[in-house]
Amino acid sequence: MLLVFVALVRVVTSRMQHSHRGVQGLASPPVVVREHPRAAELTIALSLATDLGTGQPMDHGLRTTWLSLAVADALSLDDATRACVYHVALLRFLGCTSDASETAQLAGGDDLAFNAVMAPMLNAAPGAAMRHFVRHLAADLPLHRRVGRVARALGDPGAAERSLAGHCEVGTRLAARLGLGDDVCASLAHAYERWDGKGHPAGLAGDAVPIAIRVVSAARDAELCSHDGWQVTREVLSHRRARAYDPDVVDALVDVGEAALRALDGEDTGAAVLDAEPCPPAVIRDLDAALTAVADFTDIKSPWFRGHSPGVARLVRAAAGAAGLSDDDAVLASRAALVHDVGIVGVANGVWDHPGPLTAHAWERARMHSYLGERVLRRAALLAPLADVAARHHERADGSGYHRGSKSEDAPRLARLLAVADAFHAMTENRPHRPAFDGPRAAALLLDEADRGRFPRGDVDAVLAAAGHATRPANVPRPAHLTEREVDVLRLIARGLSNKEVGARLGISAKTVGHHVEHIYAKAGVTTRAGATLFAMEHDLLAP
Repeated sequence: MLLVFVALVRVVTSRMQHSHRGVQGLASPPVVVREHPRAAELTIALSLATDLGTGQPMDHGLRTTWLSLAVADALSLDDATRACVYHVALLRFLGCTSDASETAQLAGGDDLAFNAVMAPMLNAAPGAAMRHFVRHLAADLPLHRRVGRVARALGDPGAAERSLAGHCEVGTRLAARLGLGDDVCASLAHAYERWDGKGHPAGLAGDAVPIAIRVVSAARDAELCSHDGWQVTREVLSHRRARAYDPDVVDALVDVGEAALRALDGEDTGAAVLDAEPCPPAVIRDLDAALTAVADFTDIKSPWFRGHSPGVARLVRAAAGAAGLSDDDAVLASRAALVHDVGIVGVANGVWDHPGPLTAHAWERARMHSYLGERVLRRAALLAPLADVAARHHERADGSGYHRGSKSEDAPRLARLLAVADAFHAMTENRPHRPAFDGPRAAALLLDEADRGRFPRGDVDAVLAAAGHATRPANVPRPAHLTEREVDVLRLIARGLSNKEVGARLGISAKTVGHHVEHIYAKAGVTTRAGATLFAMEHDLLAP
């Protein structure tokens, strides 16, 4: 079989390359992103991301693609159709982030767990699928809350159809922006159709269902079932034959599926799938447009994030110019920003959309997104050069960031600029726990972070210059080691303002002002406001 042969060739080639490196030594390639790369290098990365977004193990989509190609070979499909099958298999769930918030609201906050539970039932008989849905909807909630969720879901019988139609529309539009062909886009527009006409969004039946969807939908379910053994897989395929699945596709899967998946054992699945792309390979003509599509796939995950990644990309590109970096570096920073948040699709929307402070557990889940994003980026040859910049967007100069906890001296300049740009842009956006700050307020907060040593001052100045906001003189040593924020508070209380009035002036709570006042007293060696006022006068701190 062709795919088995490809796998064997990969093993031999890998060993030859390893032997050659042992003689020549390991050289690090330059940081460069090719302008017209193979589309598969990006669609493979998106497949890994959709695994995260649908609650599946990474490589599920790649294994589905491999299995789909084996079926396409067995059916003797022509090269153009095989190429369509290939990209449809990688991108079938490209619209999965489009209604994640709505799914999370229905499912008790965890859209990923719910998606994972429902995955095997996507092509089940409608009655069985409904029973499974009711049994697992919001399963972690108390019974009285579950009853309400189930009643709400059943009271809107068109919800599933709207959801899947939305997935199809979003997936189709994103695929077109990636530069993929009309056949791929037309197939993705019918991603959830069934052989028996009971699918979505158009209820197509039989040969009217695009052949790529007929192959991929059965192969995807076979891959899911294969983890329980191929005998289970055969039983599922047999039961759904001529119902959800094209009979010819089922027969081909039964014949070649088990051997095809076995050929992947011990292989680098991503490399194997990349090598298996039908010829001629599709090429990305506009890389920035394609990466912007990835950004939108990411940001549509939550209403609070929409437009964030392109906004950060514009800001960091301008900041790189303001910092005197080359045009090539500015482009690299912008592209890293477009993909920097791709890992958020692997965190439940109950975390991202939560209106109040996060619990310790939820905060740990939130912090995982930069790690997940790095995993996706590093596994795609096209995006790997961007990974070291993109994955550090929550690192801080003093080592207090995540997920590595590295300090500024360990980070490339572009990564530091991206971290600052991301923080500033997020400050100017609404979040579920706070309204957006206006530009001047966000600039002041960013400068405070620099004063605390969390961001290098030069990087903050570059971002603020790019954003059109004035900076202020660099933090200078203050008497008694007061911070700039403590000096701001001291100036105001020395003028007679109450804690509440100070808080309103500085955009912080009265309780936070009280904490600052306690620190001021301790550092200045005073116990009263009168003493603090005199301290401020003695050290000429009242002038702004």
